[in-house]
Amino acid sequence: MNTNPTRNRGGLAVLSLGATVLFLLGGGRGVLEAAPQFSSTAGKSAKQDYALIYGTVWGPDNHTVPGVSITIRRASDKKPKWELVSDRRGEFAQRVPAGKQEYIVQANIKTPKGQPKPEVTVHIDDDERRDVGIHLSQ
Repeated sequence: MNTNPTRNRGGLAVLSLGATVLFLLGGGRGVLEAAPQFSSTAGKSAKQDYALIYGTVWGPDNHTVPGVSITIRRASDKKPKWELVSDRRGEFAQRVPAGKQEYIVQANIKTPKGQPKPEVTVHIDDDERRDVGIHLSQ
């Protein structure tokens, strides 16, 4: 480990301590900034591909509804893969794998006997964002 400061013009000293580089002003009288050193990640994908389903839950009065339980499943599956709750603005978001797939987004609310729960089908082609709205009836 190199702990000897290297001076350059202007009185700036650079001190390397493993993964951190310290920039010292005026011969080491004060620390200006600490910045991590990053190594190359050759061979590793830094970006994970995904699609985003972003939705808003709307009430019968056309206002957003917070605290609604939401499930998301692939159209070919019977059981939901993701469960979330709409936030204080009635919104929710879920990352799903990129690629061609259809998903069913459903609000888990009590409905009168024989009525289906509000749901919407979302078609994903690649690594895109799809915005949906789920409308709750009275």
